[in-house]
Order: sequence, then structure tokens, then C-alpha cells
Amino acid sequence: METHSSVLSRRWHLSLLVLPAMWTVALAVTRYSIPEEIPVGSVVANIASDLGLDANSLAERKVKLDHIHSKKYLEINKDTGELFIAEKIDREYLCPAKTSSFCFLKMDVIIESPIRIFNIELEIMDINDNAPQFRRERIPLDISESATPGERLSLTNAVDADVGENSIETYYLSESDEFTIEIQSGSDGTKYVDLVLKANLDREKQAVHTLTLTAVDGGIPARSGTASIIIKVLDTNDNAPQFDLQVYSVDLIENAPAGTLILQLNATDLDEGTNAEIAYSFTLYTPEKTQEKFSLDPKSGEIRVKDVIDFEEVKSFEMYVEAKDKAVNPLSGQCKILVFITDLNDNYPEITINSFQGSIKESDPIGTVIAVISVSDRDSGDNGKLLISIQNAEMLPFGLNKSSEDFFALTVTESLDREKIPKYDIVLHVTDRGTPPLNDNEMISVEIQDVNDNAPVFSQTHYTIHLLENNEPGALLASLTAHDPDLHENQYLVYVIIEKEIANTSISMLFSINPENGNLYALRTFDYEREKEFLFHIEARDSGVPSLSSNVTVHIIVLDQNDNTPLIVSPWRPQGSVIEEIIPRSADKGSLVTKVIALDADSMQNSRITYQFLQITDTTLFSLDQYNGEVRTTRMFSYRDPKHQRLVIIARDNGEPPRSATVTIKVSTVEQMVTQFTETTEVPIEYDLFTDLNLYLLIGLGSVLFLLLITILVICVLKCQEPKPSKAATQGRNSIISQRNSTIADSTLISSDAYWYSLFLAETRKGKVVVRQPLPNGAGFIVSSIPGSAALTETSASRSTLQESSSDLP
Repeated sequence: METHSSVLSRRWHLSLLVLPAMWTVALAVTRYSIPEEIPVGSVVANIASDLGLDANSLAERKVKLDHIHSKKYLEINKDTGELFIAEKIDREYLCPAKTSSFCFLKMDVIIESPIRIFNIELEIMDINDNAPQFRRERIPLDISESATPGERLSLTNAVDADVGENSIETYYLSESDEFTIEIQSGSDGTKYVDLVLKANLDREKQAVHTLTLTAVDGGIPARSGTASIIIKVLDTNDNAPQFDLQVYSVDLIENAPAGTLILQLNATDLDEGTNAEIAYSFTLYTPEKTQEKFSLDPKSGEIRVKDVIDFEEVKSFEMYVEAKDKAVNPLSGQCKILVFITDLNDNYPEITINSFQGSIKESDPIGTVIAVISVSDRDSGDNGKLLISIQNAEMLPFGLNKSSEDFFALTVTESLDREKIPKYDIVLHVTDRGTPPLNDNEMISVEIQDVNDNAPVFSQTHYTIHLLENNEPGALLASLTAHDPDLHENQYLVYVIIEKEIANTSISMLFSINPENGNLYALRTFDYEREKEFLFHIEARDSGVPSLSSNVTVHIIVLDQNDNTPLIVSPWRPQGSVIEEIIPRSADKGSLVTKVIALDADSMQNSRITYQFLQITDTTLFSLDQYNGEVRTTRMFSYRDPKHQRLVIIARDNGEPPRSATVTIKVSTVEQMVTQFTETTEVPIEYDLFTDLNLYLLIGLGSVLFLLLITILVICVLKCQEPKPSKAATQGRNSIISQRNSTIADSTLISSDAYWYSLFLAETRKGKVVVRQPLPNGAGFIVSSIPGSAALTETSASRSTLQESSSDLP
């Protein structure tokens, strides 16, 4: 309550009113003053205290406010008797008319028990809550540029909803050299403003003036509003048309066609509208003859040729033109035009060929005269001065030399080459020095005669020709054509082979060439395996005098054909016979059965040989390496396998079409192999024993023999050492194994002496004694090994047995 007491001011006034007899009640009138727009809930006064009522009985006596207006701005707190703001109060809304600075809100306080009525008047005091506003934010004005200083223009004033000191106090205008404002007050205190012209206007300098008018109220703090004043300066015809130049000078050639534009006048008027629209016309100072020769467009100002103009008749013209605007009181400007006629160069120069040589030899020296030329022109002065030249002279081997006045000699200035350019079209160009210049052209043709100055040239310096062997005799190998750029007999060529011997054979016996067209032929069939390449030269000679020639190198490479069948050289056998191979049935998996080696006299792909089984008895028993021809076992033999296997191996080269050879191998299995030495008859083989493959085989075989000798020496050294006695003597055992059993424990079935010898050495290193026992019917031997400990009690019989066994070693 104390918070708002400083804001509120009160004025009390009591009076008695007389009601009818039943309502005889004293009525009290109370007046309060508050500022507008105070917050809702603010306490205005304590009604109970001001009216002398008991605050505790207000609710019981049913106190209420009777609102005169429809809105409920105030309310009474029945518990405390306080009158507080129930709704925001806007003074400008309650009292929109500004006839009085006072604004009251009237209401009655009614107490029902007993009935009493108190009249309350609430004065709403104004605060500066509204800024001045112009009815239009943009104020357009028009003023003539002929207006005199002091002329006034009324402006729309601003309005402010506040009253008193809070209403509009003054106006301000933005800075301007041409305008100012005057403020006047009405009878009601309203401020009015006028715009006053203080200086002369010039539309051509500034056509539009933009000003800002500001209205400021007297509140604290002050509020303001602005409006833009757009002043358009209206034009008056105060500017006369002006030409770009006062005097125009124009050059015009004679005989200019009708309609030729000689000048376009341009006059400008700084005014606008009709005041700036211009019309052009000849003045009275322009002669009628001149107006007959030229026309003037009144709108565009174009001056054009209207009739034929002859320099010999009139050499210059003088015209006067007026430009006038279309205002009510028009203004005008004038200019002068001088037209100077230029003499027309209307005679063409002429070229005359006095003597001419139509053809020369390409060997003619520099300085040779081809033609004598004269030039003439009927004009005089610069129009008759002539300049003659050769068109594109920098590209031609010719030049002009002045021999006398208007006479010139056409001569050779560079060496000629008919093969490059056989004919020249020489264009002589003559021009005078007139304006514009006239010119004439004359063309003469010069043919260049050929001399034999070029030797034949082949398209290549080296020819490489690939020839497939077994060719047909007389086959065309290539066409070795040379070119000679000369003509006629100087280009007729003859081709010959430069003779040489190859392996005591003349090259002309191997090849021939057509002397007329250079076609090269093979005279016989060639074999790549005997002759692989030929190198010789061919000459081309022309028929000129003297003749010229050149030669070219020919390299003929004989290409291989697949014309040789592979030859099986290992295992060797007579033609058509079957190879027999013996293998022990105890052979391990991967044992080498045989190796097929085939040779092919061809080269490259034609000599690359692969090996395949053509026929095989058992595909699971043998494998063939397709590259080295090795036949190996793929598993161990079983008792079910037949003793004889038949293998047919094909050796095929990689030629197109491929060639092949076959070999049939009969593989026999035995229980023990015995090396039989039989005398064989050497059969000559028709191939080179010292091919690369045979050399590699010899080197490999020598390496194997060398390693075998080293191994035997090491074993002999170990054999000479005494074996250490075994701690436990175990009794040896001898067992006879069936020939069908391929798995042997302590005893091994020996199929050849070599195998027996290797076993003997291996068992000896283990400290065992090897005993070989013959089988019945000479079928083989049984080899048994006895541990060395069993030999501690040696008998003479055992020594003799060992010696006998050792004596059977190979």
C-alpha cells in the first residue's frame, strides 16, 4: 500500500444527497487522481478508511462497485477495504477527444446493508506514452523551378494522442540550402508547419529534393516521429537547344550515291518533356542549291546526299541549321556545316606485258629475265602515281626491277626446283595513290622445264622381307619401288640386283627382280634348316643423261615351318621295333622306368616337344612327365599286376599343324634283376650327336658318376674301421622270402647285382653281416643280414661263407 501511495494523489469532496423517503441515506462523493497505465493490482486508496467504514464488515454489508463503463477497471478488496487496479487503464482510450486535458472515470460504491451509495470520480492523468505520428510517412510535393524565394507549401502536421506538455511541441527540417520551415500554433494550441522556399531552384541541376520532417513532443523523455518530403521540381523552358559544335567540317567524295549519310547533328536541351523535344531545319542563310543537293531529317538531324555531287562543278558547300524546341515559347540554337568535296579517283591503272617468256629451265641462273612490263594511269597528281608489286612476292622466286620510268623487268631471284613447284602463276598488282586507291591485276603463268637433277629414292633405306621356307619357286617376295620426281626419261627407272656370291652361289641364281617395276622373286625353294637369311643390294637407275642411281639393302629372313617330325633318340631302337624295359617288382613308388628323349630339327615353337601316353595297359601304375619324358611308377607293384606292361608314348611338337613320333615300350617285371652284358651292334643314328641336349645329358651323366665315386670312397673308408661290439648278442636269422612277396624285413630279394652291391654297402655301415644265398634253378639270390654281435664266436665256416659272399660282388 505504501509502495503506490507516492504515485497516487487524492482529493476529497463530501456532499449530501436527498433520496426518496424510503432511501433517506447520506451520499459521499470522493475523487482520486492516478497516472494512466499503472500496473494491475496497484492500490488506489483504502475505501473503508476514506468513507469511514469498518473494513471487517464490508463483506457482511455486501459492498460492491457499480461501473459506469462496460470495462471493470477497479475492484474493492472486501477483506481490507482497498480499492485496486483490476485492468490496465489507457487514458487515450477512455478520453479520445482532446477538448479538455482532464479525464475522469466515474463509479458508485454501493453498500446494501444498510443501503448507502458513495460516488467516486477517478481522474486519469496523462503520461507521455505516444510518439508523434504523421498521417503519411511520405509527403510528395511539386514546385516549379521558376518559383521565387518566400513561396510557401503547406505540410501535413503530425498528431500526438497525448495532451498538455506531452503533445507536439515543435518541428525540425533536415539540412537544406533551398528550403526551410515555419511553425504556427492554432487557437487550440495545435502546431502547424509550412515549407518555405528560401533560394531559386534549377531542375537541370537537381530535379528532386528529399527532406526529412521531424515532429517532437514536450514529454520527458521526449518522443518524435518523422516523415519524408519528396519535392519534385517542375521544368520550365529556360534552356535553349545547343549543338555539340558551332561549326562542323565534313569531307565528301564526289559521286557519292543518293542517301549517303554525311553527318548526324546532335543538339541537346536540358529541359524535359515538350521543352526538350527538338526539330531541325535549314535557315534562310542556306542557299537553295545546297538544299537541292542535301536533305535534313527534322527529327534525327541526319544530313544525307540527295542529288549527284560533282567535284568539277562545286568543290564545297555551306549550310546553316537551326534546332528549335517545342515549348509554348520555343527557344532555338544554330550551327554551321562546311562540306568539302574530295576528288574521286575514277580512273584505273593499266598493266601492259611488252615481252614474255612462258617457260624456263629449272637450272636457269638467278637474274634471268622472264618479262618486260609497263604501267600507266590517266589520272593526275597522287591519283596518277603508281606502285607495282608481285602478289605474295615473299613466296615466289621472282622479282621486279625498275628499268626506266613506268617500265619494269620480271627476273628470277632464287633457284628453281621443278619437283617442288612445276608452274608459277604470277599476279602483278598495280595501285595508284588516290583516295581511295584504285588497282589492277594481271596474271602470267611460267612453266618450269625439268632437268635430271634428282636420283631415284626408295621409300625405305632398308627392306626386311620374311620368307616362309618351302616356298614355291618364282613366288613374289616384295615390290621394291623407287620414286624419281623428275619427268619423262629422267624418271624412267631400271632395277638390277647388285651381284654377289652367297656360299659359292651367285645371288642372281637365288633371286631375280623385274627391271621395270622392281618386283622381287625367289628362284628356288629355301630350307630354313640349311639357309636362314640373305643380305644383298638392289640398284635403281633413271634414264636421264647423265643417269642417276641409288641402291637399297634387302634382308631376306627365311621363316621356319613345321616340316620336321620329332625323332626319338632315347631309348634308341631299330626302326619299328619295341623297346623292352625290365623293372623289379619290388620297385618303390616314383621309381624311374625309362626316359623318352625326342629331338626336332625345327626351331622355336615347332621344336618344343611334349610327351603323352597314347596307349597304356594300366593308367594307375605309370606316370609320364609331359616335358622331360620321364616314365615313373605311381605306386608299388602288386601280385595282381601282370608281369608285362605295354606303353605307347607319343612325342608331339608345338607346330601348326603339329607333327609327332611314337615309341612302344614293353615293361617286364622280375623278382630279381640280373645284368646281362651282350654285344650289341652299333647302329648309326641320323642326327647330330653334339646337339645342346646331348651335351647337357653328358654333363649330367658325368656329374652323377663323379658323385658315385666319392660315395664309394667314403664307404670304403668306413668299412676299414672296426665295428664296436654289441652288448647283447642276438641270434641272426635267415629267411627265405617268396618271390611274390614284395615287402621284406631283414632279408631283401635282390634283382640285380648293382642293387645287391648297394645293399651290401648299406648293411655293412650298420655293423651287420650280409649273406647271399642262391635260389634254385638260378632264379636269383636271397640276401640275409646278421647282426654284428652274432659274429663274436666266429667259425671257419662262417668266415668262408662271408668270403664267398663277398667274392660274388660285382
